[in-house]
Amino acid sequence: MSPTPIEASATFTLAADSNDPMTVRRLGFGAMRITGAGIWGDPPDRATAVAVLREAVSQGVDFIDTADSYGPGTSEDLIREALHPYDGLLIATKGGLTRQGPDLWAPVGRPEYLRQSLHMSLRRLGVERIDLWQLHRIDPLVPTAEQFGAIREFVDEGLVRHVGLSEVTVAELEEADGILDIVSVQNLYNVGDRSSEALVDHCTPRGIGFIPWFPLGNRALVSTDGPLASVAAEAGCSPAQAALAWLLQHSPVMLPIPGTGSIDHLIENCEAGRVRLSAEQMATLDALPATA
Repeated sequence: MSPTPIEASATFTLAADSNDPMTVRRLGFGAMRITGAGIWGDPPDRATAVAVLREAVSQGVDFIDTADSYGPGTSEDLIREALHPYDGLLIATKGGLTRQGPDLWAPVGRPEYLRQSLHMSLRRLGVERIDLWQLHRIDPLVPTAEQFGAIREFVDEGLVRHVGLSEVTVAELEEADGILDIVSVQNLYNVGDRSSEALVDHCTPRGIGFIPWFPLGNRALVSTDGPLASVAAEAGCSPAQAALAWLLQHSPVMLPIPGTGSIDHLIENCEAGRVRLSAEQMATLDALPATA
């Protein structure tokens, strides 16, 4: 039997050198877009959101990324409704961003807030331990040692299995590595925005998972007449699939998590696992100017 598209995307092992590794298929699902407009409140159709999550798993996805701030709380609630008890799944969540309204975000890294955020995620997801808990943003108003120290306590107390960071620099990752064992980072990154290339280069030889958020970039990037269209036509895929295939082939630690509230778009994204770009096609996309 031939592998499913998600199986064809291969696997990656987080914390591979530890005594508690976690292996996932490299093409995952980002559960931000299953909320309301502006990543605020309930989705227009809750049943559709639940169906999208279940279809992702049916397609072979076993790595799902969310955050307490998506809704806030809505995404985690939907994941529990659709997928609990998560047999064979890695549910990653994040904390440290607060919400003031649609499309409004503010970091809060006080240790007491991070602890409250973690406990609320545990309750909403219906688990006793988060497999991968990520600091959503470093709070510039709180000493980093205090933020990282609080997360160290979460691990020591058995509330968090492994730790990741989001939107960090190489220097910040190295600082955290002095306190925590960081298994993943999640930064804005796609074929049209490679501002985090230095971080990708840092993570790749060290086996640190790189989770690119906004992996498809803006709509113009993956439009049918956009800069990826010619390569996509050559490869026999859509521009969105070409964008995801480029990520998967760009680095072996890359773990794209395209998100959507549409089953059709979900299936299109999953099919990217089968796409193989030639060296010439990769070079063409490597040479694209930034479109962010």
